Amino acid sequence: MRNIIVFNMITADGYFEGPKHELDWHIVDAEFNDFATRQLDEADTLLFGRRTFELMAGYWPTESARKDDPVVAEKMNKLEKLVFSHTLKSVDWQNSTIITEDSIGQLRDYRERPGKALLLFGSSNLCVGLLKAGLIDEIRLMVNPIILGKGNPLFGGLAKPLRLGLIRTRTFRSGNVLLCYRPYNLS
Repeated sequence: MRNIIVFNMITADGYFEGPKHELDWHIVDAEFNDFATRQLDEADTLLFGRRTFELMAGYWPTESARKDDPVVAEKMNKLEKLVFSHTLKSVDWQNSTIITEDSIGQLRDYRERPGKALLLFGSSNLCVGLLKAGLIDEIRLMVNPIILGKGNPLFGGLAKPLRLGLIRTRTFRSGNVLLCYRPYNLS
């Protein structure tokens, strides 16, 4: 069975985006890009909710993305992408498929297929739904050394505590800290 891995950048006060969905606080440098490239090599499928998909699809296929970060852009564009949405009618980003019905069931079936990991970026509502369904195998949080004071929490829709077991950590020269957890149970 393939693993589903969540990756998100968060602030030191636990937000994954600013109050107006801003991401301009992300610390992205050569060391982070090397990490991102290696992480993408672990997967063959990306998972997105609608808002994150639209953000990514608005950037990675562009000439600017290919110029600024050609390696990551190539990987992001070539990987298969599943977007979970009840409102999207079509998608233009290559290798993208919209999932509108029975998301949990379809994803359970999908992870049984042979292949590499499935990576979930952003997509707070999708993340919480998959956690509630017990489908997340690993949570990777990249804590950026910034406090926003307000914003949108990644796990805001989780109604019950979720116990986590620390798998590994990594510090970056930028001050970013990667925390990798395995979810244990909803209690």
